[in-house]
Amino acid sequence: MTTINDIPFKLADGSEQTLANYAGSVILIVNTASKCGLTPQFEGLQALHEKYADQGLVILGFPCNQFRNQDPGSMQEITEFCQLTYNVSFPMAEKIEVNGDNTHPLYAYLKSNAKGVLGSEAIKWNFTKFLVNRKGKVVARFAPTTSPQSIEQAIANALQ
Repeated sequence: MTTINDIPFKLADGSEQTLANYAGSVILIVNTASKCGLTPQFEGLQALHEKYADQGLVILGFPCNQFRNQDPGSMQEITEFCQLTYNVSFPMAEKIEVNGDNTHPLYAYLKSNAKGVLGSEAIKWNFTKFLVNRKGKVVARFAPTTSPQSIEQAIANALQ
Protein backbone atom coordinates (compact mmCIF):
# COMPACT_ATOMS: atom_id res chain seq x y z
CA MET A 1 0.00 0.00 0.00
CA THR A 2 1.37 3.37 -0.99
CA THR A 3 1.58 6.00 1.70
CA ILE A 4 2.05 9.71 1.18
CA ASN A 5 5.67 9.30 2.27
CA ASP A 6 6.39 6.93 -0.66
CA ILE A 7 5.42 9.30 -3.48
CA PRO A 8 8.43 10.82 -5.28
CA PHE A 9 8.63 14.41 -6.49
CA LYS A 10 11.42 16.70 -7.57
CA LEU A 11 12.53 19.92 -5.98
CA ALA A 12 13.18 22.97 -8.15
CA ASP A 13 16.87 22.04 -8.33
CA GLY A 14 15.95 18.66 -9.86
CA SER A 15 16.77 16.56 -6.80
CA GLU A 16 14.33 13.74 -6.14
CA GLN A 17 12.53 13.63 -2.80
CA THR A 18 9.66 11.98 -1.01
CA LEU A 19 7.76 13.25 1.99
CA ALA A 20 9.74 10.64 3.96
CA ASN A 21 12.54 13.24 3.80
CA TYR A 22 10.34 15.31 6.13
CA ALA A 23 9.18 12.45 8.40
CA GLY A 24 7.97 13.68 11.77
CA SER A 25 7.24 17.16 10.42
CA VAL A 26 3.95 18.91 9.87
CA ILE A 27 3.78 19.70 6.15
CA LEU A 28 1.78 22.37 4.36
CA ILE A 29 1.58 21.61 0.63
CA VAL A 30 0.48 24.42 -1.69
CA ASN A 31 0.04 24.65 -5.46
CA THR A 32 1.46 28.04 -6.30
CA ALA A 33 1.55 30.52 -9.18
CA SER A 34 3.66 33.61 -9.62
CA LYS A 35 1.24 35.64 -11.77
CA CYS A 36 -2.02 35.18 -9.88
CA GLY A 37 -4.14 37.54 -7.81
CA LEU A 38 -3.38 35.25 -4.86
CA THR A 39 0.40 35.35 -5.40
CA PRO A 40 0.86 37.72 -2.41
CA GLN A 41 0.04 34.69 -0.25
CA PHE A 42 3.73 33.84 -0.64
CA GLU A 43 4.36 36.54 1.96
CA GLY A 44 2.07 34.84 4.48
CA LEU A 45 3.48 31.40 3.70
CA GLN A 46 7.01 32.70 4.25
CA ALA A 47 5.93 34.25 7.57
CA LEU A 48 4.53 30.88 8.71
CA HIS A 49 7.75 29.21 7.60
CA GLU A 50 9.86 31.65 9.60
CA LYS A 51 7.66 31.35 12.69
CA TYR A 52 7.20 27.57 12.80
CA ALA A 53 10.07 25.87 10.92
CA ASP A 54 12.01 25.37 14.17
CA GLN A 55 8.96 23.62 15.63
CA GLY A 56 8.73 21.18 12.72
CA LEU A 57 6.67 22.91 10.00
CA VAL A 58 7.71 22.32 6.40
CA ILE A 59 6.03 24.28 3.64
CA LEU A 60 6.34 22.85 0.13
CA GLY A 61 5.36 24.96 -2.87
CA PHE A 62 4.39 23.19 -6.09
CA PRO A 63 4.20 25.64 -9.01
CA CYS A 64 1.33 24.88 -11.37
CA ASN A 65 0.44 26.48 -14.69
CA GLN A 66 -3.02 24.92 -15.10
CA PHE A 67 -5.08 27.95 -14.10
CA ARG A 68 -5.15 30.65 -16.78
CA ASN A 69 -1.45 30.25 -17.56
CA GLN A 70 -0.46 31.99 -14.32
CA ASP A 71 2.91 30.30 -13.86
CA PRO A 72 4.35 30.05 -17.38
CA GLY A 73 8.01 30.64 -16.52
CA SER A 74 10.90 28.23 -16.22
CA MET A 75 11.77 26.83 -12.82
CA GLN A 76 14.68 29.25 -12.61
CA GLU A 77 12.37 32.20 -13.33
CA ILE A 78 9.79 30.98 -10.79
CA THR A 79 12.40 30.37 -8.10
CA GLU A 80 14.06 33.76 -8.65
CA PHE A 81 10.69 35.54 -8.57
CA CYS A 82 9.71 33.86 -5.30
CA GLN A 83 13.05 34.61 -3.68
CA LEU A 84 13.43 38.18 -4.91
CA THR A 85 9.80 39.29 -4.52
CA TYR A 86 8.74 37.42 -1.37
CA ASN A 87 12.04 36.26 0.14
CA VAL A 88 10.78 32.65 -0.08
CA SER A 89 13.17 30.27 1.65
CA PHE A 90 10.91 27.23 2.01
CA PRO A 91 11.37 24.42 -0.54
CA MET A 92 9.84 24.83 -3.97
CA ALA A 93 9.25 21.77 -6.12
CA GLU A 94 9.26 21.41 -9.88
CA LYS A 95 6.20 22.58 -11.76
CA ILE A 96 3.44 19.95 -11.77
CA GLU A 97 -0.15 19.40 -12.84
CA VAL A 98 -2.75 19.08 -10.09
CA ASN A 99 -5.77 18.13 -12.22
CA GLY A 100 -6.44 16.03 -15.31
CA ASP A 101 -4.72 13.07 -16.92
CA ASN A 102 -1.24 14.23 -15.84
CA THR A 103 -2.08 14.91 -12.20
CA HIS A 104 1.04 14.41 -10.11
CA PRO A 105 0.65 11.30 -7.90
CA LEU A 106 1.16 13.41 -4.76
CA TYR A 107 -1.82 15.57 -5.69
CA ALA A 108 -3.91 12.54 -6.61
CA TYR A 109 -3.24 11.25 -3.09
CA LEU A 110 -3.93 14.60 -1.42
CA LYS A 111 -7.19 15.14 -3.31
CA SER A 112 -8.51 11.65 -2.56
CA ASN A 113 -7.71 12.01 1.15
CA ALA A 114 -9.03 15.55 1.65
CA LYS A 115 -11.92 16.34 -0.63
CA GLY A 116 -13.10 19.85 -1.33
CA VAL A 117 -16.54 21.42 -1.22
CA LEU A 118 -19.38 18.96 -1.87
CA GLY A 119 -16.88 16.07 -1.99
CA SER A 120 -15.08 17.38 -5.06
CA GLU A 121 -11.51 16.24 -5.57
CA ALA A 122 -10.58 18.80 -8.24
CA ILE A 123 -8.27 21.63 -7.34
CA LYS A 124 -10.24 24.78 -8.13
CA TRP A 125 -7.42 27.34 -8.28
CA ASN A 126 -3.89 28.27 -7.29
CA PHE A 127 -2.98 28.27 -3.60
CA THR A 128 -5.12 25.35 -2.48
CA LYS A 129 -3.45 24.17 0.73
CA PHE A 130 -3.18 20.71 2.30
CA LEU A 131 -2.04 20.15 5.88
CA VAL A 132 -0.31 16.84 6.65
CA ASN A 133 0.31 15.88 10.28
CA ARG A 134 3.49 14.40 11.75
CA LYS A 135 2.21 10.87 11.07
CA GLY A 136 1.73 11.55 7.35
CA LYS A 137 -2.05 11.88 7.49
CA VAL A 138 -3.76 14.58 5.44
CA VAL A 139 -5.76 16.41 8.12
CA ALA A 140 -7.11 19.48 6.32
CA ARG A 141 -7.68 21.09 2.94
CA PHE A 142 -7.98 24.86 2.66
CA ALA A 143 -9.49 26.84 -0.21
CA PRO A 144 -7.30 29.06 -2.39
CA THR A 145 -8.75 32.23 -0.87
CA THR A 146 -8.05 31.03 2.68
CA SER A 147 -5.11 33.16 3.76
CA PRO A 148 -2.03 31.59 5.34
CA GLN A 149 -2.64 33.66 8.47
CA SER A 150 -6.12 32.20 8.91
CA ILE A 151 -4.77 28.63 9.02
CA GLU A 152 -2.09 29.44 11.58
CA GLN A 153 -4.10 27.95 14.46
CA ALA A 154 -4.58 24.67 12.56
CA ILE A 155 -0.84 24.53 11.98
CA ALA A 156 -0.07 25.33 15.62
CA ASN A 157 -2.47 22.58 16.72
CA ALA A 158 -0.85 20.05 14.37
CA LEU A 159 2.59 20.95 15.71
CA GLN A 160 1.58 20.14 19.31
